[in-house]
Amino acid sequence: MPIELVVPSVGESITEVEIGDWLKKEGEPVDQDEPVVVIETEKVTVELPAPATGTITTTLKHKGDKASVGDVIGFMEPNGAKTTPPTAPREKSRAEAKPAEASPRALAQTQTSESKPQPGSVPSPLPAVSGREEQIVPMTPIRRRIAERLVEAQKSAALLTTFNQIDMSTLLGIRKLHQESFQAKYRIKLGIMSFFVKASIEALKLVPQINAEIRGHDVVYRNYYDIGIAVGGGKGLVVPVLRSAERMSFAEIEKAITDFVERARANQLKVDELQGGTFTISNGGIYGSMLSTPIVNPPQSGVLGLHAIEDRPIAQAGAVVVRPIMYVALTYDHRIVDGREAVTFLKRVKDLVEDPARMLLEI
Repeated sequence: MPIELVVPSVGESITEVEIGDWLKKEGEPVDQDEPVVVIETEKVTVELPAPATGTITTTLKHKGDKASVGDVIGFMEPNGAKTTPPTAPREKSRAEAKPAEASPRALAQTQTSESKPQPGSVPSPLPAVSGREEQIVPMTPIRRRIAERLVEAQKSAALLTTFNQIDMSTLLGIRKLHQESFQAKYRIKLGIMSFFVKASIEALKLVPQINAEIRGHDVVYRNYYDIGIAVGGGKGLVVPVLRSAERMSFAEIEKAITDFVERARANQLKVDELQGGTFTISNGGIYGSMLSTPIVNPPQSGVLGLHAIEDRPIAQAGAVVVRPIMYVALTYDHRIVDGREAVTFLKRVKDLVEDPARMLLEI
């Protein structure tokens, strides 16, 4: 009895997916729970596991094809059963279709057109003599979704950005002093993100508008802090969320972020980990960014952008000294957050990061 390979539910808001690479071809054996095919959505990439041990017999959908949740995209036979593919409608690809007889005139036209790359095809070396070839590649679902969200943010909110700079001397000194013992106890490195998450939460408590959102004609304030952490994944930028981050320790935050980064690169984040969030932190500094204006992730009202730490000359006590400086940026929705509140938020983050003891003393 053939076993159906069915597109699973990958999130309550997702009804359509795109087929990625088939990890197992027709006729290949597969173990139960072994990944069979990659399924791409607008938020995450998931792998469909084999429901049983057996052999792949038929693939009904190919890479790039669209499918809906619940669709049958292939069949397999369990061990010990015949591996004859079940009778099912299957659209032949152009490569499988048998070419018809062509007239001499048609052949001449074909030979002439072969020198021109077709839309969606990878150009061959023969028409690439001039070095000006083009390659047309469809956008992945997650890249399309990123594009839609960025445009949505620009259209639906009144975005404004304010900047400040932070002297990282004290924080870097704390890391250096306690790194060895921190790693020995928690088996994880002490980074800077946990400090910024903690500082942001304290600043959000001081300026609750930035942790709120607009719903119609109402403003929804929250007494919890779900902090999105922007990380680069295998398919693009994703923002997994630290739920109730105000309850997490430094070590728990560092472990969660490290786990997010590793699973984002392997395209293993779950859909529910990318949903929600009341505020976002994006660290472009890991890529060397000196300064940028991050874009708010709707319906959130603010995003904090971190940047590279560079030694810079600054005035201190009447003298010019060199300190490790980070520029920070807060982009906010001016419909709900005024300039005074935005500056107050960023100044609070600056004060807490420059003197982390304030977070312990709550001052």
